[in-house]
Amino acid sequence: MYGAEPSEPARYAIEAFRAAGAREVLELGAGHGRDALAFARAGVTVTATDFSPVALTQLAETARAQGLADRIATLPHDVRAPLPLPDASVDAVFAHMLFCMALSTEELTALVAEVRRVLRPGGHLVYTVRHTGDAHYGAGIGHGDDIWEHGGFAVHYFSRELVDALAEGWHLREVHAFEEGALPRRLWRVDQVRP
Repeated sequence: MYGAEPSEPARYAIEAFRAAGAREVLELGAGHGRDALAFARAGVTVTATDFSPVALTQLAETARAQGLADRIATLPHDVRAPLPLPDASVDAVFAHMLFCMALSTEELTALVAEVRRVLRPGGHLVYTVRHTGDAHYGAGIGHGDDIWEHGGFAVHYFSRELVDALAEGWHLREVHAFEEGALPRRLWRVDQVRP
């Protein structure tokens, strides 16, 4: 659906993670793996999680075909459950468009707490979300909690207040606005660091 090239946020994250000396990256919502593969090509070890075992099987097959199987582990996981990783076990976490799925603010708060738990001190969390300035915000069926369903797909649109709330107790390095796709979708790329 999105092609084989890494997303712009992944290209940013590769450089940010490299500058921080990250060697082990967790990707949440990896899908078919265009970004996980880019991380592996950049020399890091990736644990790629997704709700879809089918997508992860395809990712594993692609990693084998590209000679990257030793750098990518796949793990089916629903982010509404605790992460199945030990405390302080990864250097960085990346999630492109996962946080703006139909997750409640309560579920997002729990997810960020889990990310903090598995990150080593100084580790980056880089995530992207559609925000309340997006053209589809407020359109379609409202489910409360800034979740709107349009075209059969529900999105949690982030306010800046939600970004700040999820960064409480972290060092918020950057909130970068960008656009993606034909609409275009209006997003923020958030980079925060665990103290």
